[in-house]
Amino acid sequence: MSLVRYLIKRFLRFDKEQPFIFLSALLAFSGIALGVMVLIIAMALMNGFDKEFKKRLTVMNYPITIQPKFFGTVNATLLQDLEQKFPQLSFSPYITSSVLCRYDTQIEGGYLFGVDFKREAKVNAVVADGLQKHSPVGFEVMTGKALIKAYGLNSGEKLTYIFTQLEPGGITMAPKMKRFAPTAVFDSGLSAYDKGYSYTTLESMQKILALPEGMYDGIHVHSLNAEADIVKIVAALPDTVSAHGWWEDNGNFFAALAMEKTSLFIVLMLIILIAAINIISSLLMTVMNRRSEIALLLSLGASKQEIKRVFLILGVVIGTLGIVTGSLLGFFGIWILGSFDIISLPADVYPTSTLPLDLTVIDFFSIIIGAFGIVLLSAWYPAKKAADVDPLTVLRNE
Repeated sequence: MSLVRYLIKRFLRFDKEQPFIFLSALLAFSGIALGVMVLIIAMALMNGFDKEFKKRLTVMNYPITIQPKFFGTVNATLLQDLEQKFPQLSFSPYITSSVLCRYDTQIEGGYLFGVDFKREAKVNAVVADGLQKHSPVGFEVMTGKALIKAYGLNSGEKLTYIFTQLEPGGITMAPKMKRFAPTAVFDSGLSAYDKGYSYTTLESMQKILALPEGMYDGIHVHSLNAEADIVKIVAALPDTVSAHGWWEDNGNFFAALAMEKTSLFIVLMLIILIAAINIISSLLMTVMNRRSEIALLLSLGASKQEIKRVFLILGVVIGTLGIVTGSLLGFFGIWILGSFDIISLPADVYPTSTLPLDLTVIDFFSIIIGAFGIVLLSAWYPAKKAADVDPLTVLRNE
């Protein structure tokens, strides 16, 4: 082992006669460090965006939604029964209609929800924040911040909602229309929901749509463990009513995010693979340059396993130093991006205006293990070539 340590220290030194060998090893070290750093920051960004989108979509899509099947109904009796069976959950009945929201000559399509705002505040944190200043009553409406901004709406002005339901208008059928006063604003961070969703009172929707009291289009449910609670809720529902979770409505979106994350991991891991080629070239040049020394050591009694171990450890040392340096640089980069507002994101496109960063333990160790595996494989071939040096042939030629 003393011989192995001595040779490793000797081969790691800068050789004035062969500076390109040291330069190649330095490039390998830099490439691996850069690859690990970029991978750590990229995985933290992907996890951060994934977590942020899930948080936003869970709120605006609701953890669990109870709806009637083709001929089923959701009524006050069912709501009361569910509240008795699941006192730990929060329920908010709603009536909804697809609408066109018009202001002046501008029109936006979306959905108008009739809700009990006291109940809705318990299942939707975004609506709860919007109710801090005022809770709509009568024919007042809560609209999204992006919609107000897009219309340039001034205080006291009203919005006209055009419903898909028709009503007799002389000799023809015309869509129902109603003017609402926007008195509250919510901000979900997702412009599509801010423009597409509006909230008014249950009583207003019942009057406009001529619905009887106690009849609903569905019930929104807030649950901290939705995937487990939905099984219990489904078991308690009649056959004419169904329940579905937010993840079922957005499964394709998060599957695409997961595939993008995997693809990014593989592509960025190629940076480390390319850097590892420099380890191969550096070690092979060292082997070729030290052929006479290797042959002399073998002739003096050094075993092939010792020679192989020298170059294997030499490659691992270069790679490990690169991995450790890259990890430190990666965590430093995450700290810099998280602590300082270096990059600002458009809030109308992304769910946050700052970079969300969240590196999981699994991702970190996947990067470290993957990088170390590449380094180990890169060092194995040059080490094998060094151990295969024929002392008789080399010394005769020398």
